[in-house]
Amino acid sequence: MTTLVVLTVTFFMVINMKVFGATPKGKRLNRIRQSKLYRDKKFQNISHTPSIAEGYKMSKVTYDFFLGKKDPLLKPLKAIPSMHTHLKSIDKNTDVFIWLGHSSYYLQTDGVSFLIDPVLSSYGSPFKYFNKAFEGSDIFKPEDLPDLDYLIITHDHFDHLDYPTVKSIKNRTGKVIVPLGVGAHFERWGYSEDQLIEEEWGANIELKNQINITFTPARHFSGRRLKQNDTLWTSYVLETPTKKMFLGGDSGYDSHFKMIGDEYGPFDYAILENGQYGEAWRYIHTLPEDVIQASVDLKAKTVLPVHSSKFALALHPWNEPLQKVTSLGKKRGLHILTPMIGQVVNLNHSDQQFDIWWED
Repeated sequence: MTTLVVLTVTFFMVINMKVFGATPKGKRLNRIRQSKLYRDKKFQNISHTPSIAEGYKMSKVTYDFFLGKKDPLLKPLKAIPSMHTHLKSIDKNTDVFIWLGHSSYYLQTDGVSFLIDPVLSSYGSPFKYFNKAFEGSDIFKPEDLPDLDYLIITHDHFDHLDYPTVKSIKNRTGKVIVPLGVGAHFERWGYSEDQLIEEEWGANIELKNQINITFTPARHFSGRRLKQNDTLWTSYVLETPTKKMFLGGDSGYDSHFKMIGDEYGPFDYAILENGQYGEAWRYIHTLPEDVIQASVDLKAKTVLPVHSSKFALALHPWNEPLQKVTSLGKKRGLHILTPMIGQVVNLNHSDQQFDIWWED
């Protein structure tokens, strides 16, 4: 009995650490309960979305992930190529995309700066001993970031929302754009309520310099604590006076890509998650062939794949996502840009060429 009490107390002490954020309460919870996306005490996807695809058992998938035989290239054998660009010295009037590893990227366009899903710790989990970043993939730290107009979060999973990073940049961040419910984490972490732009799918917000952002659907799930799906997940459409961009976030393939393409496309750029997938998880993470179809559905002129090359969150070889998406994209005639981590993509010159650095 004593052991059980100690374990119970320890568990609740751990789960209430700041890194796990906060549960939506008060007026935020009332707003969530009024949302058409919230049913049966949780947010819902457009289509039925089981966590495991038909033909797979959770027990077998879990065993294979933790105890099964691993691919020898699950992690790179040496440091992956990367480039440490000095972000603070970039002219604010230039339009650039800079991948910071996994799903984190710095975006600057029309005189406005954005940081998306920053995870600049050397790990993608609540604890620094788990899910360590690949050597060479964690060259950017929070102190490298310039002052930000907007911090954008697609959902609250640890590999997209890193507590040490967002805590470090709080005083250098203007506004934070988050899906409904995620603001609870930020308020616990010291962000003020008036810093938050917290909305659900369909909301359109006017930002600086005649830029608009629209919250659009994704097919995924959420949760940093015990309860799942008490916060929303989202993708975004970012429209500026000079270009239109789709910011994907985690998502399985579904009809929403075509719906977004028909309503808001064509897009000059689509930044899509490509990596950390498996056949068993096809409903919540796109396979490479799904990324290609999503690009077609979105009517994307140029595709920037992210969500790979930093963490081993699935069982495929670390470089398979880029191998497959570039090969499949070439067959469909898609224009796919594959910069190294830290390499500058000039958003006004989409004809840039990049090395096949993942094969080195």
